[in-house]
Amino acid sequence: MMKKLLNIVVLIPVGIVLIVLSVANRQTVTLALNPFNPADSVLSVSSPFFIFLFLAVIFGLVVGSLATWFGQGKYRKRARNEATEAVKWHAEAEKHRTRAETIASQTLLPATSR
Repeated sequence: MMKKLLNIVVLIPVGIVLIVLSVANRQTVTLALNPFNPADSVLSVSSPFFIFLFLAVIFGLVVGSLATWFGQGKYRKRARNEATEAVKWHAEAEKHRTRAETIASQTLLPATSR
């Protein structure tokens, strides 16, 4: 319930801001990718300005996510190694526990039969 409320409180204002940006930046602009001849139509794209704004935000989100993912790789590797080691130690402890139970049951049987 709290998560749904938080999503509504965050997503509605973000949606409103995106709609306002889209309406305010409807004019067509040309993005020229040829710095020596900006009039070259092969390396230029014309579209509403808000599309370029949204593409820049999406590109920034993707680049930031990738940088975070690769930056935290050493921590994920360490967690995998420690999880593997923990499983190994749990198996070892279980093996010793069953061995101790069998030894205890063997030593208790002769004492109770007397």
